[in-house]
Amino acid sequence: MTTTPTPLRETIAAIATPPGRGGIGIVRVSGANVDALIAAIVGRRLEPRVATNATFRDAAGAVLDQGLAILFPAPASYTGETVLELHGHGSPAALASLLSRCVELGARPARPGEFTQRAYLNGKLDLAQAESVADLIDASTSAAARAAARSLSGAFSREVEVLVDAVITLRMYVEATLDFPEEDIDFLRAADAQGRLDAIRDQLASLLLRARTGVRLAQGLTVVLVGAPNVGKSSLMNRLVRADAAIVTPIAGTTRDTVARQIEIGGIPLEVVDTAGLRDTRDEVEALGIERTWAAIARADLVIELVDARDATVADADGGDVRARLPEGVPRVIVHNKSDLADEHPRIERRLASHVWLSALTGEGVELLEREVLALAGAGNVGEDAFIARERHVIALRSAQQHLEAARVHLHASVPALELFAEEMRHAQSALSQITGEFTADDLLGVIFSRFCIGK
Repeated sequence: MTTTPTPLRETIAAIATPPGRGGIGIVRVSGANVDALIAAIVGRRLEPRVATNATFRDAAGAVLDQGLAILFPAPASYTGETVLELHGHGSPAALASLLSRCVELGARPARPGEFTQRAYLNGKLDLAQAESVADLIDASTSAAARAAARSLSGAFSREVEVLVDAVITLRMYVEATLDFPEEDIDFLRAADAQGRLDAIRDQLASLLLRARTGVRLAQGLTVVLVGAPNVGKSSLMNRLVRADAAIVTPIAGTTRDTVARQIEIGGIPLEVVDTAGLRDTRDEVEALGIERTWAAIARADLVIELVDARDATVADADGGDVRARLPEGVPRVIVHNKSDLADEHPRIERRLASHVWLSALTGEGVELLEREVLALAGAGNVGEDAFIARERHVIALRSAQQHLEAARVHLHASVPALELFAEEMRHAQSALSQITGEFTADDLLGVIFSRFCIGK
């Protein structure tokens, strides 16, 4: 009687280096059948974790490639299973032949992220660490790469675990009070339940703020420049990207289409989009450009609206068509450009919207705008303790925050509702534990790992 191997017992294989030609290419194998592959492909015994010169052969003994073979016996490997890495030349044809040989010997092609998924399922990484593997690979700035490396090392997970432990401790006191009411021991007062709850809420608020910054590090921002023709959008675009990305002329309506460039401010990746000037026009081409401007505004994370600092009618412009058509929750900065011509000094004023006075021509005040952009995006605190985060982490932290707030209400009631307090604390713990994967649905795992590259 034969049995079908479980997913964790199947041997998987994949090319672990990027597509294309290069000096080195790697085929990675993980699972229960690695020893058989070594015997058939390498033809010699491998010492654990020792790079061994080897000739890789096909079924007839013909040479497929030459390189290094490295064996990582279970459980001391990336996946927690026995892993084999075959380091050959970075020829797509040679690597494809080597992978085909592994499949011929019983391995199956790995799905995207399957090696890291096995590392998670085998307890080598928690879920937040596993996600940071993909974030490190995808990092577009050095700050994002450092933050992802911190998350991979467990920095974010440890802070979550500290909160979970604090919640568990407080729950213990609550349950003791509920379980032994006849003892007339006020465990909550003796344990300073209110003080403990306040401390947890403060820690969570701080972690949530940094998690939002971590999301920005991973995802970046789309910043759209809008305003009337000839107000200086293209000049500001060029100043921000520090290159002549957009054509600048004294002729109104020069920009007819959106122009996008990738930049980095304070470690945060930004896509800056210059747009056609907003005005009534009968020019068919310009009208199409204005339609694209409104489309860009609809997908913006932040909108920078430029006005002429010399125009007294817009000096207090907090409203207008742009604000009316902004998606809900999208922040806006009103830039009073040409401050040098208006005899205005660079500065920031905060009213219904943020106002920044600057000169795109001279560059004075542009640094103020950059700081304000990061602050409004919730990404102004990228420090050495930064970690990468995802939107699902922020959602989980917000959920925990809401449950802690509900618990506080129950504790402060004229007659404390301790059963409800305990229930809200349980929900808060569950929300936090979803971040590290202690409580995680299988469908969520499928979504997370399907976004990885193959071979990782």
